[in-house]
Amino acid sequence: MDLAFGIGLIAATLTTLAFLPQVVRTWRRRSADDLSAGTFLLLFTGIVLWLLYGVLRRDPIIILANAVGVTLVGSLLLMIWRFRLRTRTPASERQLSEPLR
Repeated sequence: MDLAFGIGLIAATLTTLAFLPQVVRTWRRRSADDLSAGTFLLLFTGIVLWLLYGVLRRDPIIILANAVGVTLVGSLLLMIWRFRLRTRTPASERQLSEPLR
């Protein structure tokens, strides 16, 4: 493994895993009120383009890092949509849609 490959691998790992704490925190809190949907949508789009770039260049580091990034940021976008939709639904409607216990 040459130096450039090693640096690329470490950089890709660190920048990709940087989203993991936010995903875990958002999931545990079941709230995305403090997240910017616009920011994460732009980021998601950029990561998809980086993934496409990696595929066109046949660069495994770029492909792997951005495939994981798409998954993490995509999950954040889904949580933003799901948790905000849930909190905007009136309580009376939520009670009707919840299963009987």
